[in-house]
Amino acid sequence: MDNEQIDGLMNIAGSFTSCYLSTGPFSKTAVNHNAGCKSQMSNIVMSLCMLLTLLFLAPLFGYTPLVALAAIIMSAMLGLMDYEKAYHLYKTDKFDFLICMVAFLGVSFISMDMGLMMSVGLSLVRALLYVARPPTCKLGSVTTTAFRDIEQYPGSDGPPGMLILKLGSPIYFPNSNYVRERILRWVRDEQSLANSKRNEIEYLLLDFGGVTSIDITGVETLSEIRRCLAAKSIKVILINPRLRVMEKLIVTNFIDVIGKESVFLTIEDAIENCSFSLNSTSHSKREEVEIA
Repeated sequence: MDNEQIDGLMNIAGSFTSCYLSTGPFSKTAVNHNAGCKSQMSNIVMSLCMLLTLLFLAPLFGYTPLVALAAIIMSAMLGLMDYEKAYHLYKTDKFDFLICMVAFLGVSFISMDMGLMMSVGLSLVRALLYVARPPTCKLGSVTTTAFRDIEQYPGSDGPPGMLILKLGSPIYFPNSNYVRERILRWVRDEQSLANSKRNEIEYLLLDFGGVTSIDITGVETLSEIRRCLAAKSIKVILINPRLRVMEKLIVTNFIDVIGKESVFLTIEDAIENCSFSLNSTSHSKREEVEIA
């Protein structure tokens, strides 16, 4: 059974499930495109032409060299390329352009199956990279109520004694180590900067608005981060955790460990509470010094 017969059987079976019907190999698609076909009616005309060719002209094509047939197919295939779209894809996203070219060259010079497998494999690699390296950023105050990424707004800065970080993806097994190392690195960098300014970090504010889910490995990662920071007298504050995330943190007793008073709805509420605690602590230290 050749490919065209398999194609026909799959179309018959797929018609019962409202699938997209395939109409033939890549070369026939190229011929249709170069002929200016606009609708699926062209498939009927193509089928009739193929029938007449196989009945009456097939013996003549048997003497055509394979190199000549390949050249005909390649020339027709080049007409399918939208060069402006490919250039736009290159300017927009280099990795998407790479996937496009791998699929095109793989189908052209190896086989359709290999070309598709290579392009799908690269797409999966890209998805895994996004999963394993989730975005994290430090937030600074643009206005009194707006906090944005300091890389996007270099003039913004966080409140004294606090470090505000935003997590933008779920926390689970594939990225938990990266999230932990990234958060601790932010803290180390901020502490080194704070030492030069004599402004120690006492609170780490984690904006959980972008964390849509968390698994047990992610909860253990948060517990490990809390232990590491507790050794440095830094308290962890959670801001705006989602319902499912909050349920996991409650069930695993993480909220009991950090305390319910360490969870806030907005960044402003968390900063106000932490600022009050910092002011109270500094006032108590001044009184102790005066008494001494």
